[in-house]
Amino acid sequence: MAFIKEETEDLMIEERVKHEETEEQTEESQDLNETKEQDQYETFCDVITEETSFSCSQTEKTSSGKRAQKKVTRSYFTCQQCGISFNQHAKLEVHMRIHTREKPFTCQQCGKSFDLQGNLKVHMRIHTAEKPFTCPQCGKSFNQDGNLKVHMRVHTGEKPYICSQCGKSFNLHGNLKVHMRIHTGESPYTCQQCGVSFTQKGNLNSHMRVHSGEKPYKCQQCGKSFDLQGNLKVHMRTHTGESPYTCQQCGISFKQKGILNRHMRIHTGEKPFTCQQCGKSFDLQGNLKVHMRIHTAEKPFTCPQCGKSFNQDGNLKVHMRVHTGEKPYICSQCGKSFNLHGNLKVHMRIHTGESPYTCQQCGVSFTQKGNLNSHMRVHSGEKPYKCQQCGKSFDLQGNLKVHMRTHTGESPYTCQQCGISFKQKGILNRHMRIHTGEKPFTCQQCGKSFDLQGNLKVHMRIHTGEKPFTCPQCGKSFNQDGNLKVHMRVHTGEKPYICSQCGKSFDLHGNLKVHMRIHTGESPYTCQQCGVSFTQKGHLNSHMRVHSGERPYKCQQCGKSFDLQGNLKVHMRTHTGESPYTCQQCRISFKQKGSLNRHMRIHTGEKPFACQQCGKSFSRKGILNYHMRIHTGEKPFA
Repeated sequence: MAFIKEETEDLMIEERVKHEETEEQTEESQDLNETKEQDQYETFCDVITEETSFSCSQTEKTSSGKRAQKKVTRSYFTCQQCGISFNQHAKLEVHMRIHTREKPFTCQQCGKSFDLQGNLKVHMRIHTAEKPFTCPQCGKSFNQDGNLKVHMRVHTGEKPYICSQCGKSFNLHGNLKVHMRIHTGESPYTCQQCGVSFTQKGNLNSHMRVHSGEKPYKCQQCGKSFDLQGNLKVHMRTHTGESPYTCQQCGISFKQKGILNRHMRIHTGEKPFTCQQCGKSFDLQGNLKVHMRIHTAEKPFTCPQCGKSFNQDGNLKVHMRVHTGEKPYICSQCGKSFNLHGNLKVHMRIHTGESPYTCQQCGVSFTQKGNLNSHMRVHSGEKPYKCQQCGKSFDLQGNLKVHMRTHTGESPYTCQQCGISFKQKGILNRHMRIHTGEKPFTCQQCGKSFDLQGNLKVHMRIHTGEKPFTCPQCGKSFNQDGNLKVHMRVHTGEKPYICSQCGKSFDLHGNLKVHMRIHTGESPYTCQQCGVSFTQKGHLNSHMRVHSGERPYKCQQCGKSFDLQGNLKVHMRTHTGESPYTCQQCRISFKQKGSLNRHMRIHTGEKPFACQQCGKSFSRKGILNYHMRIHTGEKPFA
């Protein structure tokens, strides 16, 4: 928005500079005309002097008399009001019109009066449209000689008026005069209605149209009206397509000179607008104006719906989309909509795979600059955001904000479909994919899609073979950090998941979940061919090989095949003689972990398999099955 305001200012300045040019040109022309008229007076008086001298010389015929006569002629004429002296009476008479405000030369067509005949002569060209002064280079004509002289500076590049403070040059004295007010801070033209001051009279004149509502400049093509002639001129370029201002360095063209001037600061690095409080500089005056609100804490733009205030009009407009739900920026590839153009730009990198922001220390690339800035804190160890309640520090402000909800219990993001609330918006967004079935992250190699970018990243390691997470104790590598954490429990013996019914511990939550089915009797996985149910899906998959006869795991030494990979693994120990599972109490070793587990019940006295009819318990499931025949009367071996 600062850009648009600056553009308007430039338009106003452009028009007002032209206004100033006209005033300057008129001023110069008046000087020139006054000089011409005074030359006429000088000529007139010189003629009188010469005649007088000639007459005296004939009468007296002495050189001394001639000198005396010249002395009388050259006597000075002094203004009694201001003390200025003139060597001719006619010049004094012209000067006196300043005090008397006499304007003896009147235009017969419009009645306007002038103090100099030369000015009336120039004025008459408005009525006659006479432009006697023509540029020899481009043929443009002017009604005043002074205007032509000023115009010639366009061709010569001459800028004779130089600022004594910053060295900037100008082709008009009036422009230098206006420029000096930047240094002095002078704003001599004040609006009598609202008190706003301006550096140029033309700016004040234009400003008055704010109060009057006057828009005197109308487009003949579309009927749109403007308060400034310069704005109409710029508007006409939308009809003509003209972009007359071209950058000499990069060739980009612009419709307005002010925009070209701003563009040139990209090449020059110029930042002429400096904050007087903190010294920060800006390339646009509008940006400085917005920046000053940091110091003043001014937030002039207020939301009419919720009352939230903003320091920029553009921020308010974006905020209003929260209330309207407007998302005007749409992805051309997947149709997803965004309320900010920047968000769409970042989103497009999902499709293009672009990650333009790269860490110079470790080479990791990011789609957003902010992500790179946050990443750099990994290297620096900086955690600038501290919780005032518990003292915990965070590298991201967002993480501190989320952390604070552990103290407040706040879960502000609620799913509109199922009512579940979340502490973070990102978690809600991921949750919504359960309802929508959206899987926006697609593998470019196999086409498989994922609902989370992290899942795609892990999946890609299948194709690359990458296993970046290595156990520091045994050197085994894993493709996921979570798998390494689980593996570390082998070394630490940690079993954090405890059965609430029997107290048995497990290293994996999934193993506890399966174990609980022993107590509940749940067998959710059922064979569609024979109706047998299983507590684990893997068991059902293995069972299906009974029907298919498939034995995909083959021993390379003896050729024997197995339906389960675990069975092949156990079989291989018959060739190697390996018995890796050793009882820590009696040192007996076993080829299978299950055999060791059953053996341990001898030491512990554990009997986990209980008869539901008589309550008797057994250490092995097979013994329980055998016992059940007492109750059923089954005699399978007849």
